Amino acid sequence: MTIEVMRSDMVAAMKAKDKVRKEAISALISAAKKVAIDEGCRDNIPEELVDRVILKEIKSVKEQIDTCPDSRAELKAEYQARYDIMNEYAPKLLSADEIRAILTTKYADVVATKNRGQIMKNVMGELKGKADGKLINQIVSELCK
Repeated sequence: MTIEVMRSDMVAAMKAKDKVRKEAISALISAAKKVAIDEGCRDNIPEELVDRVILKEIKSVKEQIDTCPDSRAELKAEYQARYDIMNEYAPKLLSADEIRAILTTKYADVVATKNRGQIMKNVMGELKGKADGKLINQIVSELCK
């Protein structure tokens, strides 16, 4: 996802007076800008960075939904709406089968060592932002048995 697409969607949400959508997209844009500044690419924000930030923001909103008490239904609904909107911008993640295929082909020599730490170190550089870390860890555990 590019930052320009998100900006145009935010402008469209403002014109439509869709406050919830505008705020969700605005949160994604500001988080991406902050990370871009921290990493020294303020003017030219790469798509990979934006995708990584989107996944991180989705994860934090999911935690908000999970920790919100049931007595606060209106707040939980607001979090859920924000989560749904952010999911529209999330990159498509690799499935378990695709991850397993990558591990057994590209990293067959590292997987053969059965050293989980070494495998994760090698794999996460390539798959970060493309697959869920928990799922990668689970598959690596299965392969190390």
